[in-house]
Amino acid sequence: MIRFVDVHKSYRVDGRDVPALQPFSLDIMDGEVFGIIGLSGAGKSTLIRLINLLERPSGGHVFVGDTEMTALAEPALRAQRRRIGMIFQHFNLLASQTVADNVAFPLRLAGERDAGVIRARVDELLARVGLTAHADKYPSQLSGGQKQRVGIARALANRPALLLCDEATSALDPQTTASVLELLAEINRELKLTIVLITHEMDVVRRVCDRVAVLDAGAIVERGAVADVFLHPQHPTTKRFVNEALPEEAASELAPFVRVDGRILRLSFRGDATLSPSLSRVARETGVEFNLLAGRIDRIKDLPYGQLTLAMQGARTDTALAMLREAGIEIEELHR
Repeated sequence: MIRFVDVHKSYRVDGRDVPALQPFSLDIMDGEVFGIIGLSGAGKSTLIRLINLLERPSGGHVFVGDTEMTALAEPALRAQRRRIGMIFQHFNLLASQTVADNVAFPLRLAGERDAGVIRARVDELLARVGLTAHADKYPSQLSGGQKQRVGIARALANRPALLLCDEATSALDPQTTASVLELLAEINRELKLTIVLITHEMDVVRRVCDRVAVLDAGAIVERGAVADVFLHPQHPTTKRFVNEALPEEAASELAPFVRVDGRILRLSFRGDATLSPSLSRVARETGVEFNLLAGRIDRIKDLPYGQLTLAMQGARTDTALAMLREAGIEIEELHR
């Protein structure tokens, strides 16, 4: 759906070029939810705005589908932008217009003049985001979560193939964030819509994304399936985000392992392995003993996962670890 080829971006400041994005190439697949995570100033917003050319790259090529966006003249670019919906951090609603009129605005901007067609589409979208009863209210009468749902409905008005989310949950409380992410996942699943989502929270990526790219100082320092990046982060920036999402695991890594008998291991379970009693079966068959130090069972989007930090000891420890690997469990030795 999206392809960046040797793209980079710099800004001219006080007579010199200041890099915002280092040269990179990246593919985002049709129908996936792709997360871009980084600290403030890492280049996330610049990257996402390169897709619809709200920011033009300093070099390289940007494709959406088969269309090279960077080669389009302004009239053709405006037409292509109608295929791309965008949701903003601070909603960007028209304060003087009702909810219904805010959702209708892109339709009128695209040239639709039939009031019946507009009303039917607005009603359909407000029903999808759960705001039918609020059609005649103004933005000032809505909660933050409701405003963002209006923003989502507005972004879907022209039936886009692609939805860009620029920190769409950063202004919301945790409970509202969860409901908005659930709505985005539903839209992705039911409409087969490609979604690109930028955030500074790994938990947002874990809940809704299929793949992720990690930005640090304008460079993509890690990328891959969310399960791989989340369970086995490699770059220090990625580890920081994961530790912020899992503070109890981060604390456990600082524990005085030298005071614990046995080999200190981290076991990672995915999918069916998470629901299988493999650890107790292997301990029973090999006679090894283990002491749980930290653990968590949760989901990465629709995938059940678990991570356990434990101390294991016994004469047949190597055999036990081999059996666990055969059962699909990933093992990382933290201390021996």
